Amino acid sequence: MSEIDLNRFFLEQVPLFENFPANQVEQIVAESRLATYEANEAILETGDEANVFGVIIEGSAEISTTGKTGSRTLIKQLGQGEVYGVVSRMTGDRIMADVIASTRCRVLSIPLEVFNSHILGNPKAVSFLARALAEIVGKIAVDTAATQHIGAAGADEPYALSLANKQAGKILALDVGLRQIHFGIYDTQESSAAVHGCIDHSNAQQTRVTVQVGAIQKSLDFPPFPLPELFSVMREATALLGPDHKFYPEDVIAIGHRIVHGGNKFASSVVITPQVIADIEELAMFAPLHNPINVAGIRAALEHFPKVPQVAVFDTAFHQTLPPYAYLYGLPWELYEKEGIRRYGFHGNSHRYVAAKSAEVLKRPLGELEIVSCHLGVGASLCAIDHGRSIDTSMGVTPSDGLIMSARSGSVDPAVMIHLMEKHGMSPEQLSAMINTESGLKGISGISGDIHEIESAAADGHHRALLAHKAFCYQIRKNVGAYAAAMGGIEVLAFTGDIGETSARVRSSVCQGLEYMGIKLDEEKNSKLDLSRGYAIISADDSPVTILVITNDDERLVAWETLRAIERNQLLLAAGAPEQLPIPIEISAHHVHLCQEDVEKLFGPGHQLTPKSELSQPGQFACEEQVHLVGPKGRIAKVRVLGPTRKETQVEIAMTEQFKLGVQPPIRQSGELAGTPGCTLEGPYGSVTIERGVICAYRHIHMSPEEAMRFHVRDNYIVRVRVEGQRELIFGDVVVRVNPGYRLAMHIDTDEGNAASIKTGMIGYIDEIQKRA
Repeated sequence: MSEIDLNRFFLEQVPLFENFPANQVEQIVAESRLATYEANEAILETGDEANVFGVIIEGSAEISTTGKTGSRTLIKQLGQGEVYGVVSRMTGDRIMADVIASTRCRVLSIPLEVFNSHILGNPKAVSFLARALAEIVGKIAVDTAATQHIGAAGADEPYALSLANKQAGKILALDVGLRQIHFGIYDTQESSAAVHGCIDHSNAQQTRVTVQVGAIQKSLDFPPFPLPELFSVMREATALLGPDHKFYPEDVIAIGHRIVHGGNKFASSVVITPQVIADIEELAMFAPLHNPINVAGIRAALEHFPKVPQVAVFDTAFHQTLPPYAYLYGLPWELYEKEGIRRYGFHGNSHRYVAAKSAEVLKRPLGELEIVSCHLGVGASLCAIDHGRSIDTSMGVTPSDGLIMSARSGSVDPAVMIHLMEKHGMSPEQLSAMINTESGLKGISGISGDIHEIESAAADGHHRALLAHKAFCYQIRKNVGAYAAAMGGIEVLAFTGDIGETSARVRSSVCQGLEYMGIKLDEEKNSKLDLSRGYAIISADDSPVTILVITNDDERLVAWETLRAIERNQLLLAAGAPEQLPIPIEISAHHVHLCQEDVEKLFGPGHQLTPKSELSQPGQFACEEQVHLVGPKGRIAKVRVLGPTRKETQVEIAMTEQFKLGVQPPIRQSGELAGTPGCTLEGPYGSVTIERGVICAYRHIHMSPEEAMRFHVRDNYIVRVRVEGQRELIFGDVVVRVNPGYRLAMHIDTDEGNAASIKTGMIGYIDEIQKRA
């Protein structure tokens, strides 16, 4: 870049120099130094002398700090025309944070004497620097405040399984059910000291408490006791494990409660308040056997630990990413819209733990994997986890739907219920008891709901036991194939839960016949299972799909989510309430992004895209060029090409257009193209067939780093957005995308806009941060 170009750049692009005369800018450039830094090279480091102030000319960099564990916290992303070294120059202190080149970048390094003589003499420049100073110092202070509380739960741990925390103490994870209470006690300083317990009070005459740490397991019988005495019982039972593992209530620093049903209200864990309790109670209509006892557990814990932060972790939250076509029933629309009747799914904490553990075992990012998770226990469900997101699951509006289970029927033709009511006079209460306690394996076999008793009877030739076993395994195998089809592939098949972990016969029966899908079981590994590491790989060495057995530890995920929710809450309290800034909403029509190679195939050798009009996001434009899309079933004519070119061609369409083309693309963020279908593009010069690249875009918000700071969000956060209009609408699972070049706007596709009567120009507000990146 020549000096003339550099001066022009300053005059037109850098806010700091907007009020400087051209000759003064030229003098500053002449007395300063241009420098080039490669990606990941330090421009400034914490502790350096405060003698440099700089401006990014080309490329990008970040201001960040390093924690004691080596994890980095992003303070600000710097793009073209932005400045660094503000804090040290304005305060005289040493450098407080690192400035690291994110990409290869060129900077103008302005010496101390030039800064003092030229820049500090301009009042508007000083005002600009004062605002920048307050922004950076405030962000560093918020991050510091957050890490001084219970926080950063596994933030430097890529698979979200670590509970290491600066505050020493115990995290208590509670799952309070009607017949059993499961609990986990986790030490924030010692990962091997986790205590697991089960309080079985299904016998009205006697309560059996089992506690375990590592390979040590102890049991103790108690007379039936009221729920408020739970913590005294836990203390007495854990004493059997020795003084190092005894439960001391005074050690508890946080409590997490597994809540079965969160409905549409809760897409993430939340710190418990009276309003949260009221919402859980209201949702008991969908889980009458679960939510009320969950709330009773909350009330008992609040009474016993009034000063300890407590968190509700919802079994349904993980499945809030299901697309509408996966969660809708074939019922009148009004039942969904007014009553919330839809597929919600359960075992979300277990499925999410399995996904994270699978990524850890394979040493791959969770965002790259296609996983079918099989939670097989008293309750049983499957989940299709595509790139870290649940896209389908077998349970429905209640946990009674889906697979045949121990004593639950699973999916049944609804006309059967009508028949039983009309012909046999069964009441709703009788039907509920039948499908939840007298059906499934127990109902078919006539023996028991216990898989091991059924397998023993089947081995002795008991016909109905054999039939129950076959029906159970067949349904699982059928759904594995369905979910692989839904994701367009499978890389991991994982088993967990009591049956999934202990029945080699079930695992073997499920995998038989799936070799054509790349699922090859090693029978010897399967029969000689070793779960001492918390998992075992049972697939054959040449199996394209990894088959895992994972020890169920969703209490650990409840504990991790508890720390995470408290961290998020404390961060917001430390920063103050986020500004209720209006977010313009824009409807995104179908469009195509092309790589240069495909541009030339479609429009001719050497062709360059021709800008037609600017888009809302700086640097992006609609092109004069259009293409036709051709799929197996049809075509869409004159689809606009957007510029500039990209590394790989990508097609973004809405649901109605999927039908026209005959393709089934997943819902993905822009650029996430693994496992997506392709199509043919036709242009005036020729055609191109892409093997992948067709997606439905996740609803998302574009914003600058400065706006992200005001909203207290970062890149890839998931938020809930409230849209104002004739009736208030809530959109969950909105991805935040942060970049210095972005302008604030929320984008939803045409189908969603039409369905909700939303038009470009309407306004939304961030209502809640659902998930951190």
